[in-house]
Amino acid sequence: MRAEPREIDARRWFWVALCATLAFRFWLAAALPLTGDEAYFVEWGRRPDIGYYDHPPMVGWLLALMLQFSAAEWVLRLPAVLLPAALALMARAALHAWFGVERRSADLAAAALLLVPMNVWNGLITTDTPLILFSFAAMLLFAHGAVQDRGRDGLPLFFLSGVFLGLAFLSKYFAVLLGLGMLAWAVTARGRRPGWLALSTVVLAALPAGLLNLWWNYQSCWSNVMFNAINRHEGAGVNALTPLLYVAALLYLAAPLLWYAWRERRALAGAAAEPGARAMLFAWLVPLAVFAVLSPVKKIGLHWLLSFVPPLVVCLALSLPAARMLRVVRFFAVFAALHAAAAGVFSVLPLETWQFSRLYPRLVFLLRAPELAARMAEHADFAPAADNYSAASVLSYHAGRHVFVFGIGSSHARHDDILTDMRVHDGRNIAVLRREPPPLQDYAPYFRSLKVRSLKLAGAEFHLVLGRGFRYAAYREGVLKTVRDRWYRVPGALPIGSCYYCERYFSAEPCGR
Repeated sequence: MRAEPREIDARRWFWVALCATLAFRFWLAAALPLTGDEAYFVEWGRRPDIGYYDHPPMVGWLLALMLQFSAAEWVLRLPAVLLPAALALMARAALHAWFGVERRSADLAAAALLLVPMNVWNGLITTDTPLILFSFAAMLLFAHGAVQDRGRDGLPLFFLSGVFLGLAFLSKYFAVLLGLGMLAWAVTARGRRPGWLALSTVVLAALPAGLLNLWWNYQSCWSNVMFNAINRHEGAGVNALTPLLYVAALLYLAAPLLWYAWRERRALAGAAAEPGARAMLFAWLVPLAVFAVLSPVKKIGLHWLLSFVPPLVVCLALSLPAARMLRVVRFFAVFAALHAAAAGVFSVLPLETWQFSRLYPRLVFLLRAPELAARMAEHADFAPAADNYSAASVLSYHAGRHVFVFGIGSSHARHDDILTDMRVHDGRNIAVLRREPPPLQDYAPYFRSLKVRSLKLAGAEFHLVLGRGFRYAAYREGVLKTVRDRWYRVPGALPIGSCYYCERYFSAEPCGR
């Protein structure tokens, strides 16, 4: 057995991984029904803006572009389906051309990126898709700038890195963690020019994106800041389980990568003496350390970690022999085959297989949403609504018209507060679809009369609340005021330029704390 893989074998691993994973994600993209989060982002894309309630606007802009071609699920999912391939090709090219890594190591690193478990099956629309792409581009350019930093050679690369970092920031605030990695590099930089000049160039290039988001928040109740820094952390506290969940997420996503990073830590430290490798090291080590610190008080989502896996792979490729990377690829290949086999089994099982699961009504809802939308459309004199953002978004997608959220809802996904003006429904009829039986006390005060219809599909029961004569004044006092007090009390330290929610419903009362 050869100690090191041949170049032709490494290339074969790359191309087989590229074709197999692309085919698998294309199949999933065509086979899976649109999820609530995906439909929610499609609603963003139908109404392009410079900001949205939960996050900066990039995924909305991306979907606005895709909607120009088609609203089919597989078309809207194309960026997510193609993302791992783009990451692998970027890593492969940069490792060989920019960092002088031999072709077989570059091929194996690219194959490993393709076979990272979540990259194998994740073809869903999320805010993370543009974040991951722009973050990786920013980090590759930054590391290349660190390698080329002679005279003024590195500054254009640092500037381009900042542009992509700004685009990543307009995708999701996790781009800040990548900025912290760049800061760590600047602090430890040793060379002919201080690292602060490189970092300042990056910040200057990223600044327009930050200012754009700042302006939108100033004019929009500070919605992104309120959600990400305050509202989504309701009930947060020390939890002994969440650090274990974080470790489990890391092991699932990158166990062999992290194993070799630890086992070969001396080789990593030695490679980090080079400025490019050190930039890549901090690009994953600093964010993962921040998540580790937060994990006792915050559940770390698996998808939060995806932006920092590509730098980890590149970092290992810069410091480990090709034989180590081949072992990583083989491990991931077996794991990917298990995922594909499981997906194949689930795809042939009838829907009724899951009838005894608590998730069954949700599965039926996603798979039969077009039928539910059609049943709601039979009540043409009722404005369509749902009791949560997920159901409302999915129904909006399949109905071809906006379905709004009726009721208090949750701290998440409140963009409907921007889209829907409840004042225009005063006196009208409203139909609210629910998965659970409706507590009539949640509806009776807000309508002149009520009727509840049962809708049965595939053994699951849904409920349609038909309310006649909507009473806006009572709804304002019972629901809208509660929403304002819970999620729109902007801290006094933040100056408010405008607030759509308070100006629409409570113009005579202050909105801030």
